[in-house]
Amino acid sequence: MKTALRVLKWATGILLVLVTAVVIYVYANAGRTYEAPFPNIVASQDSSIIARGRYLVYGPAHCSGCHVPEAEHDRLDRGEHVALTGGNAFELPMGTLYTANITPDKDVGIGRYSDGQIARALRYGVRHDGKALLDFMPYYDLSVEDMTALISFLRSQEPVNKPVPESEWNFLGKALIAFELIKPMGDGDVPATIPRDSTAEYGKYIARSVANCVGCHTNRDMMTGGFTSPDFSGQFVMDVEDANGDAKYIVSPNLTPDPATGRITDWTQSQFISRFRAGDIIAGSPMPWPAFGRMSDMELAALYKYLSQLEPVVAEIEIPVGLIDEPPSSD
Repeated sequence: MKTALRVLKWATGILLVLVTAVVIYVYANAGRTYEAPFPNIVASQDSSIIARGRYLVYGPAHCSGCHVPEAEHDRLDRGEHVALTGGNAFELPMGTLYTANITPDKDVGIGRYSDGQIARALRYGVRHDGKALLDFMPYYDLSVEDMTALISFLRSQEPVNKPVPESEWNFLGKALIAFELIKPMGDGDVPATIPRDSTAEYGKYIARSVANCVGCHTNRDMMTGGFTSPDFSGQFVMDVEDANGDAKYIVSPNLTPDPATGRITDWTQSQFISRFRAGDIIAGSPMPWPAFGRMSDMELAALYKYLSQLEPVVAEIEIPVGLIDEPPSSD
């Protein structure tokens, strides 16, 4: 009995030492920073370039969905170009994160940063202070042309002096940073420009680099953000609210052309485009229908062609249509 107690005390002591070491390591490295180059992007005052940037922000890149305050989303959905003052809170397992004010205010907005600093954040996921950004803005592969247009538009806005709280990382978030599970993602290997036409190649650019369809239509681990299913196979379960504010769930559909589980397998190109024109049919859906609905028929045709030629993937979990009361099981 005494031997067992000594072993238990020894094991407990070792465990406490290990836990203490982990805690010390996490707090010592929670401010981890990274080096990344500053892209050679210079904002333009050319009206056509600014117009392209505005289109991306309020259209397929849907930056406005996160950087316009939720209270202003009704105006945004009506097509108004509401100020991108941020402040929306995301309650996540790793803490509470707030979207930034990306108007060119010099005190609280992006007016504090150079074009290169803004471009580095978008291209590599590295903040102005060298810290890694959470993978919420996967615009790493935007062409040089589109990155220039986007930053040119952001610079052209009216500045709005509306402070935003600092994001609050809990211990889990600090651990993810310390152990580099949150880290820069972009590699800087991007095209100078992409021909805008109705080809599947341009559809791929929209789906992966601009609209980030792959981000929601692929299952992922909410602790690390990493994908856990084949690209575009859906199955990502998201917490949402219905029209009454009640907690519900929605499962992103499989966009691959699998005959049994692919949501759009039997759709024609015309039906695909019509669905985007119909807008938000399911109240509470996180799909930014108003923003995506601003895409042209040519762009939607390109997107349809790209999705139609993907390798079919069988979805492993049930993908119901609409909001559901309980998350589906993979059993």
